[in-house]
Amino acid sequence: MAEKTIFRKRFIPLETIALKDDCILFESDTRMVTRWKSLKPRKDIGGGISAYFMDKGIKVSKIFAPDGHFVHWYCDMIRTVSSGDTITFIDLLIDVVIDPEGRIHILDAAEAADALEGGLITADILCDALRAMDMLLADIDAGRFCDYTEWITRFEEHADH
Repeated sequence: MAEKTIFRKRFIPLETIALKDDCILFESDTRMVTRWKSLKPRKDIGGGISAYFMDKGIKVSKIFAPDGHFVHWYCDMIRTVSSGDTITFIDLLIDVVIDPEGRIHILDAAEAADALEGGLITADILCDALRAMDMLLADIDAGRFCDYTEWITRFEEHADH
């Protein structure tokens, strides 16, 4: 099987970007784990490792600072579109961040509502985002976040931050 070409599609700003430098560490029909560096130089984020749970509509990333220390867990609600050797992960706007102290922050919910009202997204996209977020928060609350993070820690030793 040929290696996938990965794209990230966002609604705000409206863009589709090839993630040509992402390194695929694992791939199956329902999971993918990648190592990546920031697309643009940043002082706060140098790169990370991401686990895509295509069947759940969730991407969990372990984010590292440029010096390699852990910053936080960043969880994107996603939709996946595959075609041949191309896979596009569509960012559904709503994000969940878990800081090193374990506090949970929900980001961009109002932005998602504005995107729906402005016609940038459809109701089914917002529903997918809300359902995925609800599932993730229920798993976190039930102590099952490790079911997501173990996919990253399993491959972390093979990744350069």
